[in-house]
Amino acid sequence: MKFKPSKLRRQVERLTQQGYRGWLMAQTWLWDGLLSAAAWLESMLSPMRRSVAAGDLTRLRQDLLEESQLSWHYLVLVVGACIIATLGLLSNSAAVIIGAMLIAPLMLPIRGAAFGILEADRPLIRASMVALAVGSLLSVAISALLGALTGVAQFGSEVMARTQPTLLDLGIALTAGALAGVAKVEPKVAGTVAGTAIAVALMPPICVVGLWLGRGNLELSLGALLLYMTNLFGITLACMVAFVLFGYSMAHQARRPLGITLLFTALLVIPLGATTLRLLQQNQLEASVKAALLDRTLTFQRVTLVNMDANWVSTPPEISLTVRASEPVTSNQVELLEQFLARELGHPYKLTFLVSQLESITSDPAKEGEDL
Repeated sequence: MKFKPSKLRRQVERLTQQGYRGWLMAQTWLWDGLLSAAAWLESMLSPMRRSVAAGDLTRLRQDLLEESQLSWHYLVLVVGACIIATLGLLSNSAAVIIGAMLIAPLMLPIRGAAFGILEADRPLIRASMVALAVGSLLSVAISALLGALTGVAQFGSEVMARTQPTLLDLGIALTAGALAGVAKVEPKVAGTVAGTAIAVALMPPICVVGLWLGRGNLELSLGALLLYMTNLFGITLACMVAFVLFGYSMAHQARRPLGITLLFTALLVIPLGATTLRLLQQNQLEASVKAALLDRTLTFQRVTLVNMDANWVSTPPEISLTVRASEPVTSNQVELLEQFLARELGHPYKLTFLVSQLESITSDPAKEGEDL
């Protein structure tokens, strides 16, 4: 497919003489590439697209505008979902967190914003953005306050799991967003909304942002914010595609807003890719540590490894080893193991053993040395 030079490219050619040639050309190629991708997506969806009546289009806009309003009903849902999600995160209860996901009030203004951007509907965009901003900021404030009031000393795995989003999370957001858009225009699949809300999980990440901000940890709060933004843009982009596919927006008119939304979503690939690569490296490193300890040390010939957890944030990384042993593990053995790992892997590690003592008990009192 061949595209004519854009107006932006002609402006670039005039500005290249001012020393911005490389940067501006890169930006132009990226923009034209995104427009080309949107046009390709349009051509792929054309055979499947259907037309809708004007009355259905008006009805959809009115429904989305009503859902996206900053109302007391919406605020009650946001506060309730935030409290449930925050308490579930603090108690490290997956079941409670899932209950908060089912409410999913933030999904409503996101769908409204997706349709408003497609149709350049300023009132709908404005209402959706205000509701989304107020709901997000209110959730951050409530979660930070609850975290401070409860005084939980250490957050559990449910909180930590939402501070390192990966490319897999973007794939989940895109799929769930597409289902959310289809569920809005197709009553037959409206039952998927609950499952979609659980899959994409908008409320828990924004609550994790508040919990870490309350602790003053900016790095981990930014990680949770990245997950929230990934879900936000992924849902928006997928909803827009669903609305175009089902005929609720003109394809040629949607090319530019789709390209812009795709640009913002594509920018998230950089930090998500970096996090994905780091997690893969950590998994490989954890496997190397485990293999070195199990296969090449005498200590692990006498103990049984039950579980291994690693904290890669600390310096040096801390590795907790839960083992079963018939003999005590001494401090000297732990020190020798740390020195062995430093030599073999070229990096220092701090080892902590959690030992579960094994005892041999039989029915013969003489063998046990006990008189029962």
